[in-house]
Amino acid sequence: MSAQSSIDPGEVAKFEAMAAEWWDPNGKFKPLHMLNPCRLDYLTAQIAAQFGRDLRAPRPFEGLTILDIGCGGGLLSEPMARLGATVVGADAAEGNLPVARLHAEQSGLEIDYRHTTAEAIAAGAERFDVVMAMEIVEHVAVPQAFISTCAELVKPGGLMLCSTLNRNPKSYLVAILGAERVMRWLPVGTHEWSKFITPDELYALIRAAGLEPVDRKGMVFNPITWRWSISERDLSVNYATASVKR
Repeated sequence: MSAQSSIDPGEVAKFEAMAAEWWDPNGKFKPLHMLNPCRLDYLTAQIAAQFGRDLRAPRPFEGLTILDIGCGGGLLSEPMARLGATVVGADAAEGNLPVARLHAEQSGLEIDYRHTTAEAIAAGAERFDVVMAMEIVEHVAVPQAFISTCAELVKPGGLMLCSTLNRNPKSYLVAILGAERVMRWLPVGTHEWSKFITPDELYALIRAAGLEPVDRKGMVFNPITWRWSISERDLSVNYATASVKR
């Protein structure tokens, strides 16, 4: 398998062009800043449950290794480092990494940011307690190849966390028409609806990669409170999954 097998150069270029705005809460990544507390609630709960950690402790993820694939500017890498984890942030868009490194340095955090791919890391010996692939599977060229590589990077007893967008008429209205064309939260063309993946399709990819799905939940935006929340039932647009390597 080529070290670049799951990378879509066009998708990498789109995000590299927006790199300088990663930490601007009102910039082109505003939707991710709004979603981030909800994402972190899901991620931290799943990691704590899998490894028996108490989130009330000062550094509950001390001793855990976490790989953040498609780390961007570090919106998830930094909170995981603050919680005590040893974090590697990997991104195929080289322009994202100086932004991520500078922000981590300013925040007093040590994070190993790398311009690399999941495939390149998998070719080595490193394996991780937790692999996060958040809002990325809908941007890769070959989803099964990508998920299989992520699964390979998980240690036995470890956890893989994914989030993506469901594919149905509602997700087209909300994520494409609403977020890109009406609200102008994202540049037009950020997402391709045909690349969205249903929860059952993602579960099938995960199982084919040798992991066992253990949880999936929706992330739902409330236009009245202007906040995101985790939903047990509504996976119609944004959703996240957790899978383990037995």
